[in-house]
Amino acid sequence: MDEPVWVFGYGSLIWRVDFDHVDVQPAWITGWQRRFWQGSVDHRGQPNAPGRVVTIVPQEGAICHGLAYRLPTDSMQTISELDHRERGGYDRVSLPIATETGTLEGLTYIANPSNSNYLGPAQPAQLAKQIAGATGPSGPNVEYLLRLDQSLTELGHPDEHVRAIVEALDTL
Repeated sequence: MDEPVWVFGYGSLIWRVDFDHVDVQPAWITGWQRRFWQGSVDHRGQPNAPGRVVTIVPQEGAICHGLAYRLPTDSMQTISELDHRERGGYDRVSLPIATETGTLEGLTYIANPSNSNYLGPAQPAQLAKQIAGATGPSGPNVEYLLRLDQSLTELGHPDEHVRAIVEALDTL
C-alpha cells in the first residue's frame, strides 16, 4: 500500500481550503519562518500593482505553524490542482512535518528567491502599504493578510511577522 500524501499549509492553504483532503491536523515545521516576501500578480495583485503573499524562508530555530492535510489515495489530481494554484513562483518541495502524533514527510510550496515575482524583505509599514493598495482576481490583498492573521490566532499560534503588518495596517 502506498504511503499517504500530506501537504503542509502555512498561508492561504490554512483558510482557503478548496482542494480534496481526507484529514487535517495542526502541524508545524522547524527551521522555517513565514514571511510576506512573495509578490502576487495572479491572485492578490496585478502586474502593475503586485500584492504580497507569504512564503517560508530558512531560519535556524524557527517554528512555522500551520495545518497538515492528508490527500485522498489517488492524490495526483489534487497535487496538479495545487501546483496550478501555486504557479506564481512557488516550487513544490518535500520536507518533514511535525504533528501531535509524530513526524511525517509531506509536501509544501516555497517561493524561490530567483522567481520573477519574488519581492524579498521590507519593513512592516512598507508591506502594509503595498498590501492595502493591492487587489487581484482572488480579492483584496488585505483580506489575505487579515484571514491569515485570524486563522493563526484561532490555531493558537499567532505569527509575529503577520501581526506586525496588521498593526502597521491599522496606522495607515
